This record gives sequence, C-alpha cells and structure tokens, in this order.
Amino acid sequence: MALPRNCAGMTRRDCLQLGLGTVFGGGLAHALRLRSVAASSDAKAPAAKSCILIWLDGGPTHYETFDPKPNAPAEFRGEFSAIPTRLTGVAFSEHMKRLAAIADKLAIVRSIRHDQGNHGAGNHYMMTGAPPRIPVGCGAFVSFHPSLGSVTAHERGAPAGLPAYFSIPEMSRSGGPNFLGAKFAPFVVSDNPNSPGFRVRDVALPAGLTGERFESRRDIRVQVDRLQRIADKAAGDPAAALDEHYQQGYELISSKQAQAAFDIHREPDRVRDGYGRTNFGQRALLARRLVEAGVPFITLYEGGWDHHKDIFKELNKRLPSFDATIAALIDDLAQRGMLDSTLVVVLGEFGRTPQVNKDAGRDHWSNAMSVLFAGGRTPGGQVVGATDVKGFSAVERVLSPENFASTIYRKLGIDPDKVLYTPQGRPSHLVSDPTPISELMG
Repeated sequence: MALPRNCAGMTRRDCLQLGLGTVFGGGLAHALRLRSVAASSDAKAPAAKSCILIWLDGGPTHYETFDPKPNAPAEFRGEFSAIPTRLTGVAFSEHMKRLAAIADKLAIVRSIRHDQGNHGAGNHYMMTGAPPRIPVGCGAFVSFHPSLGSVTAHERGAPAGLPAYFSIPEMSRSGGPNFLGAKFAPFVVSDNPNSPGFRVRDVALPAGLTGERFESRRDIRVQVDRLQRIADKAAGDPAAALDEHYQQGYELISSKQAQAAFDIHREPDRVRDGYGRTNFGQRALLARRLVEAGVPFITLYEGGWDHHKDIFKELNKRLPSFDATIAALIDDLAQRGMLDSTLVVVLGEFGRTPQVNKDAGRDHWSNAMSVLFAGGRTPGGQVVGATDVKGFSAVERVLSPENFASTIYRKLGIDPDKVLYTPQGRPSHLVSDPTPISELMG
C-alpha cells in the first residue's frame, strides 16, 4: 500500500527519523547520547503531567470535522451534513459521531489563524509557536526554533528508564530540537504496534543474542574502556563520552519500564478493539501506555490529510475510524483517572479552503482552522472563537499559533516567556507572545 503523501510529494518515510539503531553498530549509543534527563522548569505546578499531540499532517479540513457550515451554499458546505453534539447549539460534521457524544469533555478552538499557507512553514509555526524566519517551500524541513516536544523534554526531563519525548511513527518535519541540541530530539517508534509480532527495535535484545552473550560483550567493552586512552577524560577523547552512552543504551535495553510500556500485548482485547485494530488506533493506545509510564510528551503523527481532490470520498473512509480512536483515547484516559493530568490535542498545520475545487477537494487555507483540546484540566463543553458563515476566516476571538503554543506550555508547567540561550549565548524567548488561551486554562 502506498504511503500517504502531501502535495509536496513527501512520504512519511522522508522525515528525519531519529530512532535507535543497532546495539553494537553504534546506533543505540548514538541515539541515547542525544537523550536528556534535563532540569525541571521553575514555572508553577503543571495542570498536565503529559501531552499527547495528535498531528494530522497535510492540514485537516475544519468543515468536515469540527466547524461545518450547513447554511452555506453547496460549493462551500460540501457533501457532509452537520450533526448535533452534546452541547446545545454546537454541531460537528456527520462523521464525528463519537466525539459529538462526548463534546462535554472537549474544547474546540475554531479561530486560530496564521499567514503561512504551505506545509513547511505552517508545520513549523504550529509545532514551535514561532514563524519561520525566511520564506520556506511547501516541502521544506525547517527548524528555526525548538519544537513543543523538545522544549518539554528539556524542561521536564525523562522518567526512569524511558526518553522524555516520543514521536510515533515518525518525526514531523519541524518536530526537532534546534539549538537545544540533538539530545532533545524525539525517540521515534516506527514499528507498527498493530502487527502481531510488534516490538520496538533496539529496546529488546536482537534475535539470536542471548542475555548471557549480551553481558559478555558488555564486559569486554568495560575491559577495553579501562585503557588510559579512553579513561583519560582530561585528554578530551570523545570515546570517554561515548562510553557513557553505551551504558545508557544498556540501561534502556534492560529497563523494565521500557519493556512494560511497549508491551501492548498486555492490553485486553476489549481495550485494543475499542481503540480500533488500525495502525492509528494501536499507536494511540501505545501513546496512552507511554503516558502511564510517565513520558511527558508524545507526538502521534498521522499523515495523509492533504486532500486537494476527492476529499469526500477519502474522508468517508477515514473519518469514522479516526473519530472512534480519538473518542476511545479520551474515554480511556477518563476511566483510568488520567484525563485531568493528560492533555490531548488534535491539529494540523492549517485548515482547508472554503470553496470546493474542481477536483472535489479543498486546498491549503491558513485563515481558519479547528483544534481539539481535551484533558489537562481544560474546561470541557465549550467552543472558543468562530469563523464566518462560509468558513473563510476566524472572526471571533481570533487567536495565533503563539497563543496555542503558550497554552501547551502553561498546561505543562512551563513558562512560555522563559528565555533560553543558544550555545553561542544568544537569548531566545520560547514564545514571542506568551499569552495562553484563557478559556482553556481552567
């Protein structure tokens, strides 16, 4: 099956994937060299301990999800009808049935807008809260500022036995650490938890390598590392630092926390079925398991939302299972008493054009978009902001990506007005406008 592409021709495998490589080829040690157990923030106690950011790459339509326009002309409202939600006077699009039924747990922001109408720039703006510094192309992989996940890893640190920032199944093009350094890049779990033999590469011993053989090889390395050439840290030999990261690699492979978090087969069938036996559904379940293990930031990357043609045909197939998975995640977190401490956010880089094009699709549109928030002590049962009757533009409570990013940071106990410093000593505010969306703060 072909991988989802956006209009820039980028496949999901084109992203920089900073996962773990082979144990003895240097990949694992190298990747763990990039991991942080950083200092905690001096901001006030967080409303949320963790964030699951569900990234719909390509730019999901606001019309066919959370901001339908039933009274607009047909060429604007499209083929889907609007359905009532649990909230009086609030409608979602027809395939959002499960989410409509739990709308009292949701806050839908309909009025975030920006001026970056291509994938590269829009991705950067929403993933970092900072606009790109120069014009960038639609397919560009740009990083002018640390991403939300990398900053959270830097500020909150990692739980015992696990990295602080995950991206599943790949890293978004602007999901990296920029000047914070590669150790704050995400741990990418590209393996498919929907497969019967799912296991995360390099968080288990390779096939054919017994624990005894692994310990033997480790002991050999310990003996070698006693050589003065390596042990003399004053000499500045990079092998001394490398040794530390091999030790970290060993600790992750032998970590009971990592093994338990990734063992999705421990979940009862009814839970797995509830999330949906799809790749996306099982990845959402894995994200919940990582939250249980104490991971502060998980990006769940879902490509293929760039619908320039056949949008209604494609969404008729895709939206029902998508709706069911997001609702199952929120319900599951609530039933486990985890929703108050877990922020769930669903968005992409922008919305879609008001008028359906000649190919029965919608094009890029950054003047309006819808973002779903749930959990993390976010007051549910509300819609923030509004677009005009045809969905052209945010017209009420107009908000920016900076407001969005500041909300995420505040929820996680991170001061969005904090100044970080580049390796060259240059100061950088996390967000230029550190004002969160007040309606979501609780």
